Amino acid sequence: MASTDIKTVVKEKYSQAALRVKSGGSSCCGATAASDACCDPITSNLYDPSQAGQIPEEALLASLGCGNPTALARLNPGDVVLDLGSGGGIDVLLSAKRVGPAGKAYGLDMTDEMLTLANENKRKAGAGNVEFLKGEIENIPLPDNSVDVIISNCVINLSAEKDRVLREAFRVLRPGGRFAVSDVVTRGVISEEIRKSALLWVGCVAGALDETEYREKLTAAGFAQIEIEPTRIYRVEDAREFLSAEGVDVDAIAPQVDEKFMSAFVRAVKPSSGEIPFCGSACCN
Repeated sequence: MASTDIKTVVKEKYSQAALRVKSGGSSCCGATAASDACCDPITSNLYDPSQAGQIPEEALLASLGCGNPTALARLNPGDVVLDLGSGGGIDVLLSAKRVGPAGKAYGLDMTDEMLTLANENKRKAGAGNVEFLKGEIENIPLPDNSVDVIISNCVINLSAEKDRVLREAFRVLRPGGRFAVSDVVTRGVISEEIRKSALLWVGCVAGALDETEYREKLTAAGFAQIEIEPTRIYRVEDAREFLSAEGVDVDAIAPQVDEKFMSAFVRAVKPSSGEIPFCGSACCN
């Protein structure tokens, strides 16, 4: 699919998810908007009760993420945080509490319906240090060297221009700034046909990168201290019902996909001025 076609599909998917939440339903990571089958365990049980209790229910219901970057990212009081693809605002609102009134949390999203929902959640939460921006993650509407931490929750894989996204993330981070995102990645050789079938389950993430390729792209963008930590490794049995409903022969593909798709926490750092980049033993050997 062309980049513009992918953006149209993603925007439509997220628009419908926001509208479902506003009408009393919940978001769903199914491949089709009409599907009511959500793809546990990808989007389920990502936020503990203490976190869920800190935010409006609609922010939690609108989550289409595959991880919980706010639980794993190092956030300090006074930090400026940017969430790429902020959706209903769950990770922005949680980050805002951690950085405190001296800090700021930005959310960036291209979908009007999600931005409307996020601003309603901001109002309900009484979050004075939050700002939601309309824009694309390939063209971040913030100045160079203006952000301490970039987070994202299962969104970068949706972009057809991942190199550009990572270059933009590098640009807006301050020297020493931290990249801390949850994303879906793959591991090992998987045929293109099998990738397409299995990724129906994961939702609209047909662009998920192999973990080695992810490292290479981060390095090319200028990042250092790169780490990719699996947080959930998916078994094909977890998706049997969903894949069968999509017409996929689960038994046929199982040996080729089992435990090759995973949610991961991806960390990296923008080197400080004059610092010699170090990307970790995994990619420097």
